Amino acid sequence: MTLPQPQRMSAANLYLPKQVRIRRIIRETHDVRTFQLEFVNPADGAAFSYNVGQFGEFSLFGVGESTFNISSSPTWKGYFECCFRDVGLVTSQLAKLKEGDILGFRGPYGNWYDLDKLKGKDLVFAAGGIGFPPVRCLIWNVLHEREKYGSIVVVHGARTSGDLVYQRELAEWSKRPDMHVVKTVDPGGEPEDWDGETGFVPTVLEERVPWILEREGKGVENALAFTCGPPVMINFVIKSLTRMGFGLEQIHLTLENKMKCAVGKCGRCNIGNTYVCLEGPIFTAAQVAEMPKDA
Repeated sequence: MTLPQPQRMSAANLYLPKQVRIRRIIRETHDVRTFQLEFVNPADGAAFSYNVGQFGEFSLFGVGESTFNISSSPTWKGYFECCFRDVGLVTSQLAKLKEGDILGFRGPYGNWYDLDKLKGKDLVFAAGGIGFPPVRCLIWNVLHEREKYGSIVVVHGARTSGDLVYQRELAEWSKRPDMHVVKTVDPGGEPEDWDGETGFVPTVLEERVPWILEREGKGVENALAFTCGPPVMINFVIKSLTRMGFGLEQIHLTLENKMKCAVGKCGRCNIGNTYVCLEGPIFTAAQVAEMPKDA
């Protein structure tokens, strides 16, 4: 599957952020937050658009900036979202912000998912922990025109039940007759009243997805898979998917955690001759297989 080419920002200063205001904060877990954002300058908001899968640079003045996927669907109007974990210098300060506070935003950057090439396909999503936002945006975009796609299977896992993000949405999706949602936690992470699976995402994926597709009279020939999470999880997810019969061209992943400046200047994200911020962050597993092993 050929992925779209990244969009380029045309600005006099590549590093100059726009001001955005937090209109709502959603506490996803004890250390993960979603910001719903709107531009302070209405003209900036009117000029802003993005494609599903793109990312941005979110900054706090005097502290620094962090790279996050734009976790909302482009079909949502009037605001956009990012989701982050309170884990570092910048994110710990972002976590202290309140609704109405201002932060900086640069973007959108990177390539995106080609929805035209997803139409008519069965879609399998496998995400771990804070790796869910980069696939959640695509799920919501697909659901906006649900009739254009085949089966939808979502497998989301985390260390414990309290670390699962977007739990309200998982519950909402679980009630839909036109998609399958499987939530799982690592062994030992389940509470007494746990109603999901217990096991690592790659294992549960391999156990449940073939059964779901076969029950619907389908195999993996017409399916595409999308994954994001810790690198070790992604590695084993790819292995599970290939054992299920997926080709590497059918598997898509994001390498956004490797980016810093977003405009190909700092060199932090380069893997061999590939600059993730300019050529990604979305790649097929076939493309990643051709990269040096540090990918």
